[in-house]
Amino acid sequence: MVRQLRFPEHRVGLVVLDMAGTTVADGGLVEQAFSAAAAELGVEPGSAGHAEKLAYVRATMGESKISVFRHLFGEETLAQRANTAFEQAYGELVDGGRIAPIPGAREAIERLKDQGRTVVLTTGFARVTQDAVLDALGWRGLVELTLCPADAGGRGRPYPDMVLSAFLRTGAVAGVQEVAVVGDTAYDMTSGVRAGAGVVAGVLTGAHGEARLREHGATHVLASVAELPALLAPPAGARP
Repeated sequence: MVRQLRFPEHRVGLVVLDMAGTTVADGGLVEQAFSAAAAELGVEPGSAGHAEKLAYVRATMGESKISVFRHLFGEETLAQRANTAFEQAYGELVDGGRIAPIPGAREAIERLKDQGRTVVLTTGFARVTQDAVLDALGWRGLVELTLCPADAGGRGRPYPDMVLSAFLRTGAVAGVQEVAVVGDTAYDMTSGVRAGAGVVAGVLTGAHGEARLREHGATHVLASVAELPALLAPPAGARP
């Protein structure tokens, strides 16, 4: 059973939702696309170097992908090559019908909107990949705003930039304490905490488990995003 928030202390008017692992199930496509990117730079599948780099990709799920490749390959030219190959491979997998909504995700977004909340979708992918996912799911126009790291000055998670950009660009709420940030990774939680969000909710449909989500600041942990509208709903009889 989802425990509702206390009101009026938490009147959430802006909900910032992660995509892959939170609202979108991609079935491990990040790892498959990474392997394609690594091969582009001569990293042999099955090698010790490949295993080491893949372990880092798994550990940093939720972080901006170009940041991950900068760490793995060092030189900016190599990082950009890897990122381009990754985005291309991921886009091809998306076009091949390899993604789907998390069960109940679209319904949750629509219910949040019906509750009068503004919803923003964010990602660590590049804009071209984010748009490919939105198109594949038929989610164009589903929310007021979608953001990738480039839309927020280039810094993705764990920085708070995308959350703060959503706050500033939508003008939906008076203060950051009225923002809910929701994601499946420690990086999502850290970005929400750094942004000062009143609610930082982790979901168990993606990369990280409850202990890690709470360690990095989750105020709530939900089985999935489908539980979010009930969490944010005011108790029966509460004044609007």
